[in-house]
Amino acid sequence: MQSDFWMFFRSWMAAPLRVAAIAPSGNALARIITQDITSETGRVIELGPGTGVFTAKLLERGVRPEDLTLVEYGENFARHLEARYPGARVLRMDAACVGELEFRDAPVGAVISGLPLLSMPDQKVIAILDGAFAHLRPGAAFYQFTYGPRCPVARPILEGLDLAATYVGRTMLNVPPASVYRISRRQSRTMKTAAFNSAREPSRTNA
Repeated sequence: MQSDFWMFFRSWMAAPLRVAAIAPSGNALARIITQDITSETGRVIELGPGTGVFTAKLLERGVRPEDLTLVEYGENFARHLEARYPGARVLRMDAACVGELEFRDAPVGAVISGLPLLSMPDQKVIAILDGAFAHLRPGAAFYQFTYGPRCPVARPILEGLDLAATYVGRTMLNVPPASVYRISRRQSRTMKTAAFNSAREPSRTNA
């Protein structure tokens, strides 16, 4: 929408390093970054939703509004999201504090990120990823887009957190063109977690 563009542009003018783009993401990018999401995904955290382009696509994919947690630092964007998606949980907070959230009834099935990770210090990127994966169930992933030529999370950070990044796809239809990466726990860690959880279950004896 035209009004979304001007809202985004004004926010970029006010804080270019935090917003990091002069226009909201397009539908082509929204399709790629949400393509693995279905109604079976369950809870989804969206970091830096802005005007809600990805949010709209998540709802189209079958995610229920009440299963959406939208973490947005910008006050104007947060008010906009509350009005446009009244059924979603909108939190005006720094994404680096995502680990402090509580999800008592069910783990999170995916994290969709529109954050400008390339413009953030390493410690903040680490806090965001570590906090997000504290909520993600085994096998779930963190989806991140970038305007750069490679994954926006440096390899030492990925290795330090025992994570791996997989290239998902790229669209030239976005302004500017963008790529999407799927960040997930390394298989060795997933297997260790499953084994640990299994070992914690009480042993059963035959009657």
